[in-house]
Amino acid sequence: MNIPLAFRMIDHAPSGTPFAQVSFLVVDVETTGISAWAGDRVTEVAAVVVKGGVVTEAFSSLVNPGRSIPSFITGLTGISDAMVRNAPRFGEIAGELAYQMVGRVFVAHNARFDWNFLSAEFDRVASAPLKSLTDQQLCTVRLARRFLSHLPRRNLDAVAHHYGVEINGRHRALGDARATAHVLVGLLKDAERSGLHTWEALDEVMSRRTSRARKKRSAMPRGTDGREGA
Repeated sequence: MNIPLAFRMIDHAPSGTPFAQVSFLVVDVETTGISAWAGDRVTEVAAVVVKGGVVTEAFSSLVNPGRSIPSFITGLTGISDAMVRNAPRFGEIAGELAYQMVGRVFVAHNARFDWNFLSAEFDRVASAPLKSLTDQQLCTVRLARRFLSHLPRRNLDAVAHHYGVEINGRHRALGDARATAHVLVGLLKDAERSGLHTWEALDEVMSRRTSRARKKRSAMPRGTDGREGA
């Protein structure tokens, strides 16, 4: 039986939502420390939209954390107590940030870190949890582990260098968010070259990897050398 070419093309077209039609919100936070659940707070947050390969700045603000910023954090980020003294508290920016998140895929480099901090902040000021805004997440560190396994390091500096992305404002929320957004564009192109063309296909593959990684960690705990952090 001869099947018309048009029908054969439709039959083999990938099902799901092509990357170009997905709205990604790339987020970065700067904080007073590393533990969202032990009193550390957000000092700066930025969000950048990626859709159809186009990067657009969406939101950026310093945040008054309501506590002092350790000197070593100021040394790393350049954000001081004086800089955030007159900045809005998180509750004052939560609404605008929430508006940017609705209906978009949450993306960050080491997404668990940024998600945990924002979850803790939203829990303090909002009646609904962060996951009520979006339950879709994508971590560019984990994407780099899959598609850039040949790199000795997968931190933001290394991955940005691989894609020729210049980071203007390292360890500042907007600078890191912009760089991560352009890294995401490169990673999605690599995903397509590997045969993954839709958000659903990518999400399924990454979810399977997460499940395997959790089983491996529970069976054999191991330390980290920091190669794949922010």
